[in-house]
Amino acid sequence: MKNIVEIHNLKKVFNDGGVVTALEDINLEIEEGNFVSVIGGSGCGKSTLLRIIGGLDTDYEGEVLVDGRKVEKPSRDKGFIFQDHRLLPWLTVKENIKFSLPEEQKNNSGLIREYLEMVDLEEFENSYPSQLSGGMAQRVSIARALANKPKILLLDEPFGALDAITKIKLQEQLLKIWKKEQITMIIVTHDIDEAVYLGSKVIVMTPRPGKIKRIHTVNLGSHRRRTGSVFTEARDRIYNEFFEDAELPIEYNI
Repeated sequence: MKNIVEIHNLKKVFNDGGVVTALEDINLEIEEGNFVSVIGGSGCGKSTLLRIIGGLDTDYEGEVLVDGRKVEKPSRDKGFIFQDHRLLPWLTVKENIKFSLPEEQKNNSGLIREYLEMVDLEEFENSYPSQLSGGMAQRVSIARALANKPKILLLDEPFGALDAITKIKLQEQLLKIWKKEQITMIIVTHDIDEAVYLGSKVIVMTPRPGKIKRIHTVNLGSHRRRTGSVFTEARDRIYNEFFEDAELPIEYNI
């Protein structure tokens, strides 16, 4: 399996009112088709890392390659989903997806319908964002990103603003899409359970400046479960890794 993401000696410094090193000495390879979780505390640079991979931030030192090409700008082969859905409120669900497509695909109603069906929203194609729940709106943003047929999907805490039940349902839906589309996915999250459940690899980052502390391989099998010894052991291992520098004791009630 080839690497779709290759990062060498990445360093990111912000100079807004003072010098802040957000990322330092990042070296990373991600194989095509993997689902990777990136976890770390607030301000550790995990969202900055995602933005650099996606071409939204190109002011950095080092080398970042996606599919063998240097990342110099955003492109349709890199889909991005944020915590807020960022749908255009004056357009319907169908029109929001159409708006994001390249000119030659804008009238491809079959493509739009295909991805609405993938997120179970075909009955809401003529609804406006204000008529949707938060979870439904986020599903539209997923369909919109996937309709461009990206090689990699980047998710920046996409479920962080949702309630627990909706979050679980969307996690399940995202896994189904990943298995069907066989697309590389990288999710940034502060939720350890989410990181373990979704990611076949979990990258733990240090506090600022953000560095890769360790990469854990998680093998929950093809039918993933949130219970059982495999999930619990993986979660506890990453939990300890995440908090081993904290002064407070760690206690488990399992």
